[in-house]
Order: sequence, then C-alpha cells, then structure tokens
Amino acid sequence: MNLSLGQQVVTLVILAIPISSIAWTITHEEIFRETRDWCVRNSKTCRTIYERKFFYLFTCEYCFSHYVTAIFLFITRFKLLMPGWRGYLISGFALVWVANIYMSIFARLRSDIKRERVEISAVEKDVKAESSGEKVEAP
Repeated sequence: MNLSLGQQVVTLVILAIPISSIAWTITHEEIFRETRDWCVRNSKTCRTIYERKFFYLFTCEYCFSHYVTAIFLFITRFKLLMPGWRGYLISGFALVWVANIYMSIFARLRSDIKRERVEISAVEKDVKAESSGEKVEAP
C-alpha cells in the first residue's frame, strides 16, 4: 500500500488516537484500578528485575504506548516515509510520540477540569454558607 506523504500524516494522526486511548485507559482509568494496583505492587516487590519491569509497563502510559503501538503496527502494517522495516521503525516512534502528545493534552485537560470543579464547589459552599447566615471568611 503506497500512500502519499499527506495520507501517511493523516494515518499517523488517526492511528495515534486509539493507541493513546488504550494506553491511557489501562494505565489510568478506574476500570483497571485493581489490576493496575496489583501491577504496581509487583513492580516493586518481584524478585527479578525482569519481573519488576514487566509489571511496571502496565503502570506507565509512555511505556505501555510502545507495546500498543507495536500491536497496531502488526495489525495495520502502517509504514511511514520508507518501505520495509525502516518504515515500521519510523512509524512506531512517530505513533508513540503523537499518542503521548494526545495523552499529555488529555491529562492537562482533565487537570484543568478537576481544578475548575474544586473551585466551583468552594464557591457553592460559600454561597450556601452565606444564604444560611453563617459568617464566611475570605481565603
């Protein structure tokens, strides 16, 4: 499959979306919390360094995104700029890079949303206190 440079860039940007989504979900979201906690424990307590590193990869979105990328490259056969193994190598690192940009943006967005929720909650608490006649101290 010979894609133009523009098509390769579009494919790169689109393929990085599910890679970042999978890596983020497994390493951060509540649905995998118990498994992740078990992996964190094992990454600190296993006897051999190989076992510790194996379990650590499930706790780090950057590390895990490399493995998710490898799976996606196997499935899609996407090559960037060059044919053969060099195209796979380039596309692999490019996909990891773009996916991690997406995850950084998402983490920043979540952080901003959480901060706004805390601020709104504090304002709501102050409004309730004022409406009930309590004395409100300035921060």
